[in-house]
Amino acid sequence: VQLQASGGGLVQPGGSLRLSCTASGSFSSISITDAGWYRQAPGKQRELVAATAGGGSPNYADSVKGRFTISRDNAKNVVFLQMNSLKPEDTAVYYCNADVLAYDYSGTPVVSRSWGQGTLVTVSS
Repeated sequence: VQLQASGGGLVQPGGSLRLSCTASGSFSSISITDAGWYRQAPGKQRELVAATAGGGSPNYADSVKGRFTISRDNAKNVVFLQMNSLKPEDTAVYYCNADVLAYDYSGTPVVSRSWGQGTLVTVSS
């Protein structure tokens, strides 16, 4: 299973972006179970930004609470990160991570945890 992250770019402080993370692969079916968005700024460690687990309430880093929203479209195997009121300190490469349950064409279940390739978000005037 591959995860493809997209939606990054350059935005001014106070602006918004929506990131997408799509799961795909040569399987008869794919389902994202748990998923999260992480970010890594230059010179810093990767940190969890937001996570969603099944039907539970999402979790957010304190630094993004009230500004970021994680959501999912289960039918399309996509996890979103809506980022509003962006600040320069939100500048980072954003990565998605997901646990995925897939079934191959013989009906065999395949469970995997994958990382997307990262998408750069730059908040600057």
